[in-house]
Amino acid sequence: MPAPRISGSFSTWDYVVFAAILLISALVGVYHAVVGRGKETSEDFLLGSRQMSSIPVALSLTASFMSAVTMLGVPYDTYHFGAVNSYFAISYTLVVVFSAEVFLPVFYRLGVTSSYEYLELRFNRWVRLCGTILFMIQTVLYTGIVIYAPALALNQVTNFNLWGSITATGIVCTFYCTLGGLKAVVWTDVFQIVIMVTGLVSVIIRAMILEGGINNVLNTASQGGRLNFWSFDPNPFQRHTFWTIVIGGTFTWTGIYGINQAQVQRYISCKTRTQAKVSLYLNLIGLWTILVCTVLSGLAMYSLYRDCDPWTSGKVKAPDQLMPYMVMDILGDYPGLPGLFVACAYSGTLSTVSSSINALATVTVEDLIKPYFTTLSDRELSWISRGLSLLFGAVCVGMAGLASLTGSLLQAALSVFGIVGGPVLGLFTLGILFPWSNCTGGIVGLISGFTFALWLGVRSQIHPPPPEASVPLNLSTAACNVTQLDNQTSWRTNSLLAIETVMSRSGRAETLETWYSLSYLYLSTFGTLIVIIVGLVTSILTGGRKAQVGTDLLLKRTDFLCYFPRSSSGVSSPLLRFPFCTKSGVPLT
Repeated sequence: MPAPRISGSFSTWDYVVFAAILLISALVGVYHAVVGRGKETSEDFLLGSRQMSSIPVALSLTASFMSAVTMLGVPYDTYHFGAVNSYFAISYTLVVVFSAEVFLPVFYRLGVTSSYEYLELRFNRWVRLCGTILFMIQTVLYTGIVIYAPALALNQVTNFNLWGSITATGIVCTFYCTLGGLKAVVWTDVFQIVIMVTGLVSVIIRAMILEGGINNVLNTASQGGRLNFWSFDPNPFQRHTFWTIVIGGTFTWTGIYGINQAQVQRYISCKTRTQAKVSLYLNLIGLWTILVCTVLSGLAMYSLYRDCDPWTSGKVKAPDQLMPYMVMDILGDYPGLPGLFVACAYSGTLSTVSSSINALATVTVEDLIKPYFTTLSDRELSWISRGLSLLFGAVCVGMAGLASLTGSLLQAALSVFGIVGGPVLGLFTLGILFPWSNCTGGIVGLISGFTFALWLGVRSQIHPPPPEASVPLNLSTAACNVTQLDNQTSWRTNSLLAIETVMSRSGRAETLETWYSLSYLYLSTFGTLIVIIVGLVTSILTGGRKAQVGTDLLLKRTDFLCYFPRSSSGVSSPLLRFPFCTKSGVPLT
């Protein structure tokens, strides 16, 4: 195992590589601002004139939520809890299928700009307003986490000021979002996803070389219990098992890909519905690639530090700093490569933050300004959109301060999506799949689901789950030669003792505290199901079965059948001869 290097040893080439990534990202915004001069409608700025192609949109979809939280969180999660999180590959597959076949057809057919427009068309303006506000809260909180993550990485491996790094991230993102709109965001994402994969692959290759190949890494991981794929315990209180990841992960990520404005805004910007669907399925390949790279990084990390855990021994202050620590450890002798990794983490953040800023500006214009200020021209709305991008950029930087108070970045990020995204997913599902649901059922269901998810999420922070719920694997310091454990180790020991004391209580309190230990991935699942169940019951009791709902607002049988437009001769593709499609590829009603 290589000797640990000292943090803060960024070379000149590392700074050059890192600065070049930020500069190129900013120049993309300048380019699209210059090219788009004279096209200043809000649709051009927010949706790229609805003329985007499937491949750049697919890469942008992958980059948007495969953020620095993923770059830093998944390797640590694999290192400490094992490769059971590989089952997210199944979740991603189900998520893409549901998003492409259930939600996309309805949004694309209606031609909405904000996905929350659907809620007004299907229910009423108040339901739309509730959905918009919840989305804005969720996005600002999540963006704060993903801004803080790479700043933490940079602070660990260099002597950059933490808040200086956070501010730089916000400035660059806000700059190219404000200048270039969605086109700048998408094409910057394309560049950044390449950097993300390159940075991860460089770390994996170097680690494999040091450990003598992938077989040695996998053997070491197996001996350390990290290849824990056979985890089929149906207990919903276990943090990660096959069932919690496949079921809970599917609900959580469908709330992101299926109805979240930041993702919907991308695929509805495609030229045709077919290209929009193709972009989602191509994006799946990107999700798998990033997942494989981050899991392999975590296994390589365990192979390198199996006898001297940097976190327990006090070499890093937080578990999410392990990945940048490993980068400086194994790549520090190669000028430019540590800078490439930090750029990789920053690229994940830039793509996510820019997507969030653009989406926040969109829903504010479409849901909160247009309906109430009908006299504004397209040019005025375009300038308002730019002003909102500046505002939300500043707000997101401010929210990064809250992220410094969280524990695991990955769990914190997905918990935010579970608490807020789950109930909103239930609301959209209620409207698209159940024609007898009405606005009363929608609002009562949403309030019930959100209240439950929020209550459970907050209480789980007050009453942390016992060790047997998260199943952390052994971390050794046998080869560290440390004389005493640091404050982090003492804190962890005291925490475990406190948990054991709490769990020793009997009666109702123990039952409640056990319930609060429900896997964080199930927050979205329960939130969604409560909205649907309460919403359907309330709708039936308030006359929902008599409601007349336009068919365009519901999922149709023909939405599953139309992938390939007919040829100019009117003959459909020999692969799929469906009689439901017009030449444009739009299903006949």
